[in-house]
Amino acid sequence: MSKQKINLREKRKKLFIQLAVVVMVISFLTLIIFSNFVGTDSPKNNELENAMNSKTTFVFKKQGELAFTDQNESVKSIIDIEVADDFQKRATGLMFREKMEENQGMLFLFELEEPQSFWMRNTILSLDILYVNSQKEIVKIYKNARPYSDDGLPSIKPAKYVVEVIAGYTDKYKIVEGDKVNWRIQ
Repeated sequence: MSKQKINLREKRKKLFIQLAVVVMVISFLTLIIFSNFVGTDSPKNNELENAMNSKTTFVFKKQGELAFTDQNESVKSIIDIEVADDFQKRATGLMFREKMEENQGMLFLFELEEPQSFWMRNTILSLDILYVNSQKEIVKIYKNARPYSDDGLPSIKPAKYVVEVIAGYTDKYKIVEGDKVNWRIQ
């Protein structure tokens, strides 16, 4: 084989590699640009996005009641609850709420019992956050969570439910880890 043919093959090989790299870079950039536009108009994202952009606040909607009890099932207190039972509602949670009454809270329902973690991004009010396992036992409480904080507040133990109430509520009603919750959704 002549030296000329070898050089021609090497040039074709280099050209092919360069072309492949260019195609990959263009594909990657297209993917990035496309992903920034897909889903921005979906109904799931609109409520949260609009609230974040316009500083809209949400109003409490009673959807049931929740009772806090001790290990002997003696009721310590009862609150009205709003339920977060899908991705959008759980992602929004109590963000942007300017006020919440002492007897109000939010119950988050998850499909699986596993370690959970919340934060206080875009949350105006200080909250007590209670992680609850599948037996409806409180396994972790964070008191007076700091508004607007991006710090993670992990459940430490697996949890299937989370209850958020106004800061100070758990101290006022002496709610502690090991207590239980029970609810009725309307």
